[in-house]
Amino acid sequence: MKLNEIKDNAGARKSRMRVARGIGSGKGKTAGRGQKGQTSRSGVSINGFEGGQMPLHMRLPKRGFNNIFAKNYAEANLGMIQKLVDGGTKFDGVIDHAALQAVGLARGGKDGVRLLGKGVFSTKLTFKVAGVSKGAREAIEAAGGSVEVIEVVAASDKAKAKHRTVQKAKAADKEAKKAAAKA
Repeated sequence: MKLNEIKDNAGARKSRMRVARGIGSGKGKTAGRGQKGQTSRSGVSINGFEGGQMPLHMRLPKRGFNNIFAKNYAEANLGMIQKLVDGGTKFDGVIDHAALQAVGLARGGKDGVRLLGKGVFSTKLTFKVAGVSKGAREAIEAAGGSVEVIEVVAASDKAKAKHRTVQKAKAADKEAKKAAAKA
């Protein structure tokens, strides 16, 4: 046997059927699509349609839900922070979300960063974060460090609060004008 003599076993590769190439081919005229109607046309999209019967995906019950009020935290493990410190990364002062993002530990997290206690931690550091697990807090305090939990206000919440103060100011101006008109 030579390399140029190698070929597939008979029937291993099936060639595609060429349709609409004359009645002698057996797949001419309607090209295997039957007669008229929606499915004989191009661009048909009826996946999941069961002839008017309630489709399977609608007969099955729904499960679960998406909590629109859930907080979106970036998560950082103490073991990874310790690995960075051991590798020579210097943190000046308080470690917050921005500092963890700068070293590539906290990705995303529009509601701040949450510390988790996975891994070994033995460095005295000060953290200012949006959340901390019980185990992480204990590990940080055992190493001589401290944790301050802050509440991060999202940009949309800031806009809502600003809108409320503007509305209150407008209402106060209206009341002052009414009082001046009466006097």
